[in-house]
Amino acid sequence: MVKSIVYTLTALALCIGFFIWTQSYLNGQFTQFGKAVQTLYDKTEQGLSNREDAYAVKSLWADKKRKLHIFVPHNDISYVDCWLGEACSLIYTENYELALGKLEVLRDIIENMPNAYSLSLENVF
Repeated sequence: MVKSIVYTLTALALCIGFFIWTQSYLNGQFTQFGKAVQTLYDKTEQGLSNREDAYAVKSLWADKKRKLHIFVPHNDISYVDCWLGEACSLIYTENYELALGKLEVLRDIIENMPNAYSLSLENVF
């Protein structure tokens, strides 16, 4: 009886620890990527972004998404891929006004995505 209670409490503590670590990890990854997208947005707003800037952000995302596939559903990752790809395509063609709209949506997605996977009452029920 005592062993069962100890095992149950240990498993519960490990699960809670894992959820806390996962939330911290996701926040860190999306914060870092969000800063890169914000920098690209600022440069695009000034008309200074170029192919290399867009490629750098795409490379950063490619590196991050390989690790995020463990925690984030593939559909959400492909959603970010889609918006980032469209924004980069518009930057390549120097269509900065339309690129800003795509980057604005991408910033919003990046800001809200970690909260969708947090351990909170609205996500549990």
